[in-house]
Amino acid sequence: MTAFDLRPLRLGEILDRTFSLYRRNFLLFIGICGIPHLLTLAIGLVQIYLIQYPALRSGHGTAAAVMLWRVAWIAIVIGLVEVVVGIVVYLLSQGGTIFAVTEIYLGRSTSISVSLRRVWDEIGSLFGVVVLNGLATLGAFLALIIPGIYVACRLLVCVPAALIEGRGPSESLSRSWNLTRGCAGRAFVLYILYFVLTIAIGGLAGAPLQVAIVSARHDPAMLRFYLALNQVVSVAINVLITPVILIGTSVFYFDLRVRKEAFDLQFMMDPTSERRVQGGSSTVPSILS
Repeated sequence: MTAFDLRPLRLGEILDRTFSLYRRNFLLFIGICGIPHLLTLAIGLVQIYLIQYPALRSGHGTAAAVMLWRVAWIAIVIGLVEVVVGIVVYLLSQGGTIFAVTEIYLGRSTSISVSLRRVWDEIGSLFGVVVLNGLATLGAFLALIIPGIYVACRLLVCVPAALIEGRGPSESLSRSWNLTRGCAGRAFVLYILYFVLTIAIGGLAGAPLQVAIVSARHDPAMLRFYLALNQVVSVAINVLITPVILIGTSVFYFDLRVRKEAFDLQFMMDPTSERRVQGGSSTVPSILS
């Protein structure tokens, strides 16, 4: 497999390379994101079945109240399971995609199973990175919206820094903060692209289903069908769009390394010396101290 040419890229080239990578390896990225999301789809469908529990509609008085409490408790338990599974699924799809992009970008071959297995070995560290990133961004958003967006842009490449360079949570955020200095605008464009795609595709596919759900509110069987279909479509849209931001983030990360650390020269000198592509030192930014 031929590596992509490592050189500084214009913003348009980053976007073009993102979609080129996605198009050429469509099944790989869909598999990495889609397989873990089958778990969230299954849990969502179970929830829909419980919401439409037939005995709840037919019961009366005390029996109906008891059944209501049972369904409520089951829904709470499944909701907690859904949160845990959702976190794991998010980490697997995110980390697996970034590992796959790295291998392809540097001219090595990979597969769905290899990418997911690699991120599974790093899932504890990755969880710490995502949580710390979320807390830092949330803290900035609580101050004002614009600082929150800025911090989110500056921390965009913390996950690639963690997985590719083998850094811990705090160090990964510091690394991202340093790499994106002066380049937050590019990160912002990647976020905008993701949100535009989500709104456009989600609205196009979801609007007819929302109309169907409202129209079937008096027909339990059809309501259950449309809710289940809406769940399937929502997961499919998520699986389809998520690789775009993750691939773009990885391409952006390597572009920053090339621009600021001459990574292209380092890699040409010895492209196979290390499995991980170690980066330079980093300094903890004041907002994370």
